Amino acid sequence: MKRTLAVLLCAGLLVCPAAAAAADSPQVEAAAAVLMEKETGTVLCEQNAHDKREPASVTKIMTLLLVMEALDEGRMALTDQVTVSAHAASMGGSQVYLKEGEQMSAEELIKAVAVVSGNDAAVALAEHIAGSEEAFVARMNERAAQLGMADTNFVNCTGLPAAGHLTSAYDIALMSRELILNHPDIRQYSTIWMDTIRGGQFQLANTNKLVRYFEGCTGLKTGSTDSALYCLSATAEREGMELIAVVLGSPTSAQRFSAAQALLTYGFANYTLVDVRPDQAIPPVAVSLGVTDTVQPVLANGSRILLEKSQLNQITTSLQLSEDVEAPVEQGQKLGELTVSAGDTRLCTIPLVADQAVARITVPGLFLRLVRNLFLAG
Repeated sequence: MKRTLAVLLCAGLLVCPAAAAAADSPQVEAAAAVLMEKETGTVLCEQNAHDKREPASVTKIMTLLLVMEALDEGRMALTDQVTVSAHAASMGGSQVYLKEGEQMSAEELIKAVAVVSGNDAAVALAEHIAGSEEAFVARMNERAAQLGMADTNFVNCTGLPAAGHLTSAYDIALMSRELILNHPDIRQYSTIWMDTIRGGQFQLANTNKLVRYFEGCTGLKTGSTDSALYCLSATAEREGMELIAVVLGSPTSAQRFSAAQALLTYGFANYTLVDVRPDQAIPPVAVSLGVTDTVQPVLANGSRILLEKSQLNQITTSLQLSEDVEAPVEQGQKLGELTVSAGDTRLCTIPLVADQAVARITVPGLFLRLVRNLFLAG
């Protein structure tokens, strides 16, 4: 499995490339796989990451993402009563046996999708949000494009076999990250082990066995068909770091869970997120012709970095700052950078920016400052 670590500034975190290779990443029994760290979006290891494959019900991650966005934007509510159409009720495969004309709350339908992968529940939600499954699928593809999912084309909202319904392990990691990063409430459903709907009359048991057996598991979605084989996007969090393990095309259900577990265990064993701070206090930068004489530099977008655990005791930092700047100074204007190193290897740089704006002093203001300085000198 090829290992990659990208350098990017994203979501308030800086991703630093590792100074030394981590332990060899696991080879897994799957046609394709990806391990991604949530906050930075860094791919820690990959196997045929961009191969276009059938995702089966892992498709429903995008369905759930659009549902959570509709909830956050107030376009639907958990208490909405959704009336089941004939089309939704006709779905085969995994289902909660909805009947045409039956009404169920949006929250129970979300449970049915997240816990038991109900195809009928997914279509009912899609129709409730967009008016038809076709319109909802168009939104799925639009959202995929926005997320940079270049390997993806959705044909339905369920993952049932359909010509041209394809994605990749990398793209699944992207949409999984978007869901868990910006909609953490999905955990209320993706971590359910057993529950009921219809007033306790219909039992739900999670198809993702890692929810019960893997420490820190937070979800996310299973899938399987005869052609896609066994698929999974598994998420787990330990010590403040959440990882996404995507497995496509495993020969058996047990092998997909073993593969995801191996990837997650590797990630937690070898990587960590740490807060980097300067080895010294950051001094203010002089401002000429400003309403204030100095401006304070601060670390841009936070200072958490992803690195290999083997580097923890080797981290050092150094400051490079402008001696002075001329007003006006904009808030967020770059004033220097903090270099992060491990031993003799430079890992990355974090910009240092102005914590506030400094306006240029006016002529009357400059006159008053001169008078005040003369008065104080006297």
